[in-house]
Amino acid sequence: MAKGTHDFRPDARNADIKVSINGELVSRAEARVSVFDSGFVLGDGVWEGLRLHDGGLPFLDMHLDRLYEGAKAIDLDIGLTRAQLIERVLAVLRANHMRDHVHIRLMVTRGVKATPHQDPRFVISGSTIVIVPEYKEPLPATVEQGIRLFTVHVRRGPPDVQDPKLNSHSKLNDILACIQATKAGYDEALMLDPHGFVATCNSTHFFMVRKGEIWTSSGKYCLGGITRANVLRLCREHGIPAQEKDFSLTDVYAADEAFVTGTFAGVVPVSEIDGRVIGAGTRGAIIQRLQHLYMALVAKESARGPRV
Repeated sequence: MAKGTHDFRPDARNADIKVSINGELVSRAEARVSVFDSGFVLGDGVWEGLRLHDGGLPFLDMHLDRLYEGAKAIDLDIGLTRAQLIERVLAVLRANHMRDHVHIRLMVTRGVKATPHQDPRFVISGSTIVIVPEYKEPLPATVEQGIRLFTVHVRRGPPDVQDPKLNSHSKLNDILACIQATKAGYDEALMLDPHGFVATCNSTHFFMVRKGEIWTSSGKYCLGGITRANVLRLCREHGIPAQEKDFSLTDVYAADEAFVTGTFAGVVPVSEIDGRVIGAGTRGAIIQRLQHLYMALVAKESARGPRV
C-alpha cells in the first residue's frame, strides 16, 4: 500500500548521514535525545519540513516565519537567531555534502525536564534543536497518478482547543486520521472542520477544481501551509481563478479535478475520494499546469537566499 504523498524510494546514502543535535554533528546510528526531553515526554515543540533543491532552500523565509511565530505562540525560546539557525542548517547539509533531492526535518522542543511533567517550569535546559537531512524524492507515480483520500470522523478542531495553525509536535489528531484512512484502504485522510465543511488532509492541504475554478478551504481550521500559499500565489499571478471558501463533500464529489499540496511532493493529484472517482480519475490539465508552474517557482526561489 502507498504511504500517501510522503512515499519514497529508500536511498542507501541515508544510512551514513550526519544529524545535527544542538549543533553537534553525529551519525544517524548515534543520534539521541534524552528521555526527559519535552518533545519525547509530551510532544512539546514546533517543527518545519524543508527542501534542498539545486543547492538552495526554497521558501526558507516563509518556513522560518512559521517556526518562530509558532514558538512565540507557545512561549518557547528557540535560543538562536534566524541567521544562526540558518547557518546550523547549512552546516549539516555541507557536512553531508548534500546539494539536491534532500528533505530536511527541523525540530525544536522546549528542552530537557527535571521530571516527566507537563509544566514548562520543570525544564532545566535550553531548547533542543535537531536537524535531520535525508535524501528523499517523491515517487514519480505519486506525482503522476495521484492518491486516494478517505473522509474520516476525526475533525480539525477550533483554535481554543488546539490551534491548527501551530505546526507542533503534538500531531495525535492527524495520526488518528491517518490510521483511520489507512485501515479503510486509502492513502491519506480528508478531514472536516467542526461545521462539517472540508478543512484539510492529515498531512497535506486539499484543493479541487470546479468548472475551471480552484477551491480550497477557508483556512480557518488548517495549518498555514507554505505550498498552499504558493499555489494560491501562482493562481493570482497566472490568471487562474481561485477561492478560499467553505464547501462540503457534496461539492467535492462533483469536482472535475482535485489535488493536495505539501513541501515534500509539491502538487499531487487526487484520483478518488470515498469511493468516488474524481473527474476522469487521472491528472487533469489544470493540475499539470500548476505542477509545472510550481516547479518553476521552486527553481527560482532556490536560486535566492542562502546556499550550501
